[in-house]
Amino acid sequence: MMYQGLIERYRHRLPRIDNTAIVSLSEGNTPLIRLRHWPLQWDTDIDVYVKYEGLNPTGSFKDRGMTVAVSEAVRRGSRALICASTGNTSASAAAYAARAGLSAFVIIPDGKIAFGKLAQAMIAGAKIIQIKGNFDQGMDLVKVLAKEFSLSLVNSVNPYRLQGQKTAAFEIIEALGQVPDYHFLPVGNAGNISAHWLGYGEAAGRNNSCLDRARELLGDRFRVGVARVNRCPVMVGYQAEGAAPIVRQHIVSQPDTIATAIRIGNPQSWSTANAAVQESHGWFGTCSDDEILVAQKQLASSEGIFCEPASAITIAGLAHSISAGRIPPGSCVVCTLTGHGLKDPNIVVDNHAQNVTSVAASFDDIRDIISANL
Repeated sequence: MMYQGLIERYRHRLPRIDNTAIVSLSEGNTPLIRLRHWPLQWDTDIDVYVKYEGLNPTGSFKDRGMTVAVSEAVRRGSRALICASTGNTSASAAAYAARAGLSAFVIIPDGKIAFGKLAQAMIAGAKIIQIKGNFDQGMDLVKVLAKEFSLSLVNSVNPYRLQGQKTAAFEIIEALGQVPDYHFLPVGNAGNISAHWLGYGEAAGRNNSCLDRARELLGDRFRVGVARVNRCPVMVGYQAEGAAPIVRQHIVSQPDTIATAIRIGNPQSWSTANAAVQESHGWFGTCSDDEILVAQKQLASSEGIFCEPASAITIAGLAHSISAGRIPPGSCVVCTLTGHGLKDPNIVVDNHAQNVTSVAASFDDIRDIISANL
């Protein structure tokens, strides 16, 4: 049968949604790719896989949660969606609103959103409102506006978003045939690491704080399938140095990083992310913008996998952790790549211009360049 999206695939693990209300773009089912060359720089036999969420319909993991959140909005008879966004949420919300025939309002920080993501929201017909402020201020606004105008708020504070995002954990287990030993994720608003811990807990039949929170918020609509594994991975979250409130243990009022998707100073899922790391005996860490760009380049040039800067922080963070001796030999590690590199092409063009050489349309000139680089 043709793949029909993650709601159809994981019906037994998701809140009940009538077929007539399902809004899907065939999201999920993204590849888990074993890295062949990047790990060779380390004198260890660690197995490293990347979960390439950039191959979702709008190019990011946000589609997993959006299909469930928007389907629930349709079920409830909502007329419009609203969200605050650093880019990927706005792109996903706009696309799924269009698919559902709903209006979408997205609030973004003025001048602080990658053009690739902004273009997606624009072409899908969302009403884009740029504020002279940051994402965290946008979140404060949309919470109030959603209530005043009875709009469906589709940020990760919406518990149905995390229900969709937890399915990535199921896919990883199915692809590997086991649970990874370590799972590295970027941490911005912190919903995704919380959702993964929720998913792993369900798959293992083990209660945790994220499961408890989901039960509290969803009540009798919450469903858990049959346990399939007997353990959970160690959860590791990485933040950019200029936007690391969880690591610093205080709100960052002016977050700043080249990784726009995680440029967040006051994560909405802070407490559940903390619980995921603590309960799994994991850790949080930070990487500099330079380290993020190096990891992005290494992954593309050694493996052919192009991810956005926020995704590359998992690769940079894993490098930190291997160097510090925190990953034992023989470990199986999964790094989530949350968004496609084409989300933010300007970053690449601005930082890798040296790879472009301009010459005349001359056989000899081109031959010289090729000879010099072989």
